[in-house]
Amino acid sequence: MRISLSDRLPVPLRARLSTGAGGAPGWSPTPALRRALVVTLALLVAAVLTGRVDLVVLATPFAVGTSAALLRRPRGLPTVRVSAAEGADPAGPNPADGQSSADGQSPGGAGDLVEGADLHVLVDVRAADAAYDVALVQREQPPWLRDRTRARTLAAAVPADAGTRFTLTGQLARWGRYVVPPVRVRAAACDALLTCAPVTSDSVAVRVFPRTEPFAADEAMPNAAGLVGVHRSRRFGEGGELAGIRQFAPGDRLRRIDWRASLRTGELHVAQTLSDRDAELVLVLDVLHEAGRSEGIDGAPSVLDTTVRAAAGIAQHYLGRGDRVRLLEYGGRNRALRVGSGRRHFVAALEWLLAIRAGEGPHDPAAGIFARQILPQQALLVVLTPLLDQRSVALLARLARSGRTVLAVDTLPDSARPDRENPWTPVAFGLWRLERRNTVAQLLEHGVPTVTWAGAGSLDQALRDVSRRAAAPR
Repeated sequence: MRISLSDRLPVPLRARLSTGAGGAPGWSPTPALRRALVVTLALLVAAVLTGRVDLVVLATPFAVGTSAALLRRPRGLPTVRVSAAEGADPAGPNPADGQSSADGQSPGGAGDLVEGADLHVLVDVRAADAAYDVALVQREQPPWLRDRTRARTLAAAVPADAGTRFTLTGQLARWGRYVVPPVRVRAAACDALLTCAPVTSDSVAVRVFPRTEPFAADEAMPNAAGLVGVHRSRRFGEGGELAGIRQFAPGDRLRRIDWRASLRTGELHVAQTLSDRDAELVLVLDVLHEAGRSEGIDGAPSVLDTTVRAAAGIAQHYLGRGDRVRLLEYGGRNRALRVGSGRRHFVAALEWLLAIRAGEGPHDPAAGIFARQILPQQALLVVLTPLLDQRSVALLARLARSGRTVLAVDTLPDSARPDRENPWTPVAFGLWRLERRNTVAQLLEHGVPTVTWAGAGSLDQALRDVSRRAAAPR
């Protein structure tokens, strides 16, 4: 029968060691403490049996050193706090020093997290009453964060009544909702005679917004029917676009008088202008199918990546000009974001885009999408679609037949290829591409121009054609 050293120790001493040599739960003796006790007891026993005083002198440093170290034993476990910040200064405010920071939020709020930026995961370890000789931070590497801190375990000393900050840096590879995995912290104290049980932090939820693709449309909206905006409408009113000259009527402003025409005709004439109004834009996101493999912010995009980033860029552009924007999901869930304008609506649109998922559902994706309150007659419809499903083509044709102004944006990346290949794959893929071009040509005959998303200026030529078609007499 094997009996350990701790079994031979008195019961009170065993209890003190199991609770951290002083009643602190969670702390346990290390092999160094056991070795010190073994050496001390062995020397004292040998001194008693042999009657040699020099052995007592040899045991004294071990006993005094161990006792002095255990007098500085901690009373509690370390506290661990994890926060996430984009572009934060690692040497900035430390919550462990009394300056608080909301968990999971950057200094500007969680909404400031954008894909492609650097994310700093700040791990603050605080010692309650006694200094720690060393604190070890063990972490997991999430796939959505490109690690720039190569070490999986970090170590540093923690002073008493203070804290130490560990900074883990990585690049946000892709938009979405993620969770920073918890970290495990172990500490050693009393000259490494005591070690604590692993302390696991809470996980931190972060929102990574899509990086908006550069987009700047110089063409005006074809149907500007709002109240006040920057788009030239086809209605007479206050604006900068000259529509003609007519005779003066009661209610006309004096500054509108055209003195040249008035002197030439002998009667007062005024310059008539077209009013500047805001417009309504409806973004329809076709997410029936996913194609391509997402390689992150610096790699090849998938269909969903292109769709989300293009929608964010278009919404940011038109919301910044004071227009009203509505988002619709053509897919398995048929979600919709109400119409709105301004900066707050842009943030709401980004949050709405984070929850988008590709896939089909049990119901018709077009159910309820043609309601008048959902698709106003005067709104410009921009459909972001990869044109991979005949239902998407039928949706575009039906929208065009309803008399609405429709513009299709092709979101299929050039790098998209079939998942499985065989000797006939190149031929079949070429035939599919040819059939797809024929579909695009047929849509154009029905009045639906299709453009490939390419960032800034992608929609200018198509908007110009749509505006010219909308202004033509019917």
